[in-house]
Amino acid sequence: MDNFYIAPTPSSPEVDFRFDQHQLHLRGESYPENAAAFYGEVIAQLRNYLAGEDGRSIEIHIALAYFNSSSTKMLFNLIEALNDAVDAGNQVALHWYHDAEDDTILEFGEELRDDFPAIAFASHPVEQA
Repeated sequence: MDNFYIAPTPSSPEVDFRFDQHQLHLRGESYPENAAAFYGEVIAQLRNYLAGEDGRSIEIHIALAYFNSSSTKMLFNLIEALNDAVDAGNQVALHWYHDAEDDTILEFGEELRDDFPAIAFASHPVEQA
């Protein structure tokens, strides 16, 4: 399967899915005008990749400085797809990066950890320069 990349914009994150390395990265800010349209293709590509994986170790790195409420729902859907991959026999590690001063993003990551306990969750506070 080909890797999947979307360049970042001021309102949408960089999506860098390196399927050949089983590494998935989301970085930047996420408040696209239509989050369902933006993330729809991202989640479709992810599900297509996950359908062919069994017994893999998959890492996802999410480093979003800001995301709006419609992106929150789509992020939840993305993590749900990864949870389904765990149910199918894969191991998924979620690395959640957040500004050390941003309790909102930290708390959303903790909600994901609590909602999807089968996913190995690691929180990474980042100091802003």
